[in-house]
This record gives sequence, structure tokens and C-alpha cells, in this order.
Amino acid sequence: MKQKRNWSVLLGAAFLMATSAVGPGFLTQTTVFTQTLAASFGFVILTSIILDIGVQLNVWRVIAVSEKHAQDVANMVLPGLGAFISVLIVLGGLAFNIGNIGGAGLGFNVLFGISPEAGAVIAAAIAIAVFLVKEAGKVMDRFAQVMGLLMIILIVYVAITSSPPVGEAIVKTFAPDKIDLISIITLVGGTVGGYITFAGGHRLLDAGIKGKAALSEVNTSAVSGIMVASIIRIFLFLAALGVVSQGLTLDATNPPASVFKLAAGNIGYKLFGVVMLSAAVTSVIGSAYTSVSFLKSFSKYVEQHENWMIIGFIAVSTTVFIGIGRPVSLLILAGALNGLILPVTLGTILFAAYNKNITGDYKHPVLLTVFGVLVVLVMAYMSGYTLLEQLPQLFS
Repeated sequence: MKQKRNWSVLLGAAFLMATSAVGPGFLTQTTVFTQTLAASFGFVILTSIILDIGVQLNVWRVIAVSEKHAQDVANMVLPGLGAFISVLIVLGGLAFNIGNIGGAGLGFNVLFGISPEAGAVIAAAIAIAVFLVKEAGKVMDRFAQVMGLLMIILIVYVAITSSPPVGEAIVKTFAPDKIDLISIITLVGGTVGGYITFAGGHRLLDAGIKGKAALSEVNTSAVSGIMVASIIRIFLFLAALGVVSQGLTLDATNPPASVFKLAAGNIGYKLFGVVMLSAAVTSVIGSAYTSVSFLKSFSKYVEQHENWMIIGFIAVSTTVFIGIGRPVSLLILAGALNGLILPVTLGTILFAAYNKNITGDYKHPVLLTVFGVLVVLVMAYMSGYTLLEQLPQLFS
């Protein structure tokens, strides 16, 4: 019975991480980069998968061994660092949740023709309902699994109907015509950046899967989460590649929707509505849960009323979207800050991995450390460059 219960939590954490990553931005990025790089985008996906796995294994293993949430680990590395990281995570999570709510509203608009604002309210109600249940954690796990599997099935169907050049995609995955560093950084940041890095790790910790004895389970869950997100990305890439390779032009205002429509007609367009809705609602849940998990260490009230704080987080996101739409300036700044979060948090985790006061006699794998340092350096450089580029636009 224990093994069965653990598998449920492991898959729940994996799907929570994966579906948190697969939001409206994920769908758009994948489609746009496929249009730009064609079959060579396969190399970008492969590279990002390897880097993503390295990031998640570093973070989840240290959280499990230390038996502490990331902000508490950070405070042990440097007093006050946990509070700083928490502010970044919560602000980034709130800003992107506004976009996720908007994406869910768009999904309802595509499916039923109602206004995006009305759709956003319905989507928020669905997300809130998950946390009104007594055993919200189990419901959240199962909801993420069902929605994740639904997205995979629908995207696989659209990929098949678009008849992509699979052979060319395989060849260019290992021998690309062009290597685009910015697209790799964007994919890594979008899959394991910001709050997403900690969604599954915190879920496992909250479910009691922790300590050195649980490392094999943690590894399985972390890799599973990346693979679920990657499967969705790969088949969306193939669907878009099939459309682009036929010489068809994507609608610049909504690239992923046009992929579904061009590949499978009006039925495809409706399927896009289902995928967008599933991606957005699961991202709303993942963002709210993970953001609030960063506040629990600083207030007993938050810890004792966690579900109500999560509900409040979702309600505020929805209210902002309905009141002022998607605040472009806020999203621009949050996007740059989200990219900065990964090198800060991963760098902190790498320091913690070698601090005996945090991890005891645990020996962190050298290969994971090398991977981690590489990601920290590259993401710090690219995120800093992006932030400097976007700040003048923000205040102009």
C-alpha cells in the first residue's frame, strides 16, 4: 500500500511541475521557434531537456536531503537570502498567473464563444475548487495528471494530422542547420525557471517524501516531470513543423491556435481551446501553490491557512486580469526577473549541496554540480542582458 501511495505522489509532483511549465507562453514559444528554426528546433529541444534534467535533479535532491523548503535552505546559506528569493518567486508567480488566467479565458472563448473575462472567472473558480477540498494535495495531483494526459493525447492527434517530416526532424535534432542560443535559454527558463523549479520538489517535501533514503524516488519524479513537459513540447513541435513545412503561414496574433486549425480544421481549433484551457488552469494551480509555499516559513498564519492563501492568490490574479487586463509593463519586468531567479536559486542550491550543516554527510554528484554551474553562468549572462535591454522600454 505504501508503494502505491508513493507512486501517486511521485507522479503527482512530476505532473504538477510539467503542467506548471506548460502554460500559454510555453505553447506560443514552441510554435514561434519552430516557425523560425524549422526542423533544427529539435536540437534546441534536446539540449534544453538535458539542461532541464540537470537543474531539476540538483534542486529536488537538495530539497529532499535537507528536508527543508528552498527559502529555508537559502536562509541557511546566507541570512535574508530566502526572503529575497521568496519575493522574486511570489512577484513573478503573481505576474505570470495573470497571464495564465488570461490564457484560460481565451480557452473558454475558443470553446464556447464567451468573453475571455467571463472565461477567466470560470477558470479561476475551477482552480479554487481544487483547494476547497479537504485533501487538496491529492486532488491537485490527480487534476494535474488528468489534464497533462489530456494535453498529450490531443497534441499527438494534431501532430499526426499535420504529417510532419519526422525523418528530417530526427536528423536536424543531432545535426542542426543553425544553433540558436537564445532559444535554448528561453526554453530552459520557461520549463524550469521561476516558481516552476520548485513546484514538484516542494510538493514531494509536503507529502513527506524526503531524506537520503528517498533520493531514488526524487530522481524518478524529477526526470518524469521533465519528460512529460518534453513529450508535450516535442509533439507540439512536430505539429507546427508539419504545418510550416507545407508552406502554410501561421497567424502572428495566435501562432499555436493557427497550428491546430491549419492541421485539423475547425475541430483542431476547438482542440486548441481544450489544450489552452488545460495548460492555463494547471499553470494557475501550480503557480499559486508554489508561490504560497515560499511564504509558509515567514508566517505561521500562512502555514495554518495555506489553502485559503492559495485561493486568495488566484482571486487576486483574476481580479487584476479583469480590472486592467494583462499589464504589459509588469509582464515584461516579471519575465526578465523570472530569468534571473534561476541562476540565483540554482547557485544557492549548489552552495547548499556542499554545506554539511544543511545536507549532513550527503555527497552531491560532481556531474550535477558541473551541469548546475554551467546553467547558472549562462542564464545569469542572458537574463542580465535581457533585463538591461527591457528596462528602458519599461520606463519609456
